Amino acid sequence: MKLSQVYMDARKAFATQEDIQTAGLLARDLLCHITGKTREKLLTDMDMYVSDDVINQMNEACSRVMEGEPLAYVLQQWDFYGMTLHVDNHVLIPRDDTCAVTELAIKKSLFLDTSPRILDLCTGSGCIGLAIASRVKDARVTLADISKDALTVAKKNVAAQKLTGRVSCMAVDALAAPTAFLGKFDLIVSNPPYITTEEMEQLPDSVKNFEPHLALHGGTDGLDFYRAIAKNFTAALKPGGYLCFEFGMGQGDDVCRILEENGYTILERKQDFNDRERAVLAQYGRKED
Repeated sequence: MKLSQVYMDARKAFATQEDIQTAGLLARDLLCHITGKTREKLLTDMDMYVSDDVINQMNEACSRVMEGEPLAYVLQQWDFYGMTLHVDNHVLIPRDDTCAVTELAIKKSLFLDTSPRILDLCTGSGCIGLAIASRVKDARVTLADISKDALTVAKKNVAAQKLTGRVSCMAVDALAAPTAFLGKFDLIVSNPPYITTEEMEQLPDSVKNFEPHLALHGGTDGLDFYRAIAKNFTAALKPGGYLCFEFGMGQGDDVCRILEENGYTILERKQDFNDRERAVLAQYGRKED
């Protein structure tokens, strides 16, 4: 069978669930991944014949996507902030929404003292911390998560991005007080679990059935991690240090209140690409001049 026929069969299958443009993009991305070809090379090689192994892999991948599994998990990679990161079902898929908190953290990190120490708490794939390390060339970043499986993914991404010299990984429970061994940081950034108990039941099947609940559920009101981090992890900040959070829709006022109750001054609140408020930057103690 030629590549062109494999592509057309996949597009036809996806078109039973998606519009024809989306179906074509799904078929192309899967075929590129399975064959190892770039999009440009795939176009020029459409008349080439493929092995039965490629056909079987493509059929299996198409079935997984049509059964609701996110494309990122089938591909085992996803793009975020100019990086292609390894992902699997032990970590959340990096989303464009997270660019808001990432940009806040990068902007502040660029103006910190030389060789700033940054902690990415509840790191998952490591996407936020790695984006900071890639843009702030002297930053020393620690990726922290309670999940050993998530840290395995993060370590793969550190190596793939060639950042092992400045980025380390550590098991840390965001709901507990940090040990002194963790050290002191200029800035802590976190995209913690923030889905409420009620919202967990209403998640789309592609999220509910495939993405890790450990990284999603933030307690009855979705704010458990914000309370714990603001209370406990101030001890891991240098004097006048910064805390940067992502939060869910409509949680901004509550998160800022939690920060202020724990001695922080709100410096900036930021919207995502959909003009929804999504992130906050705060400083412990008095606002800087």
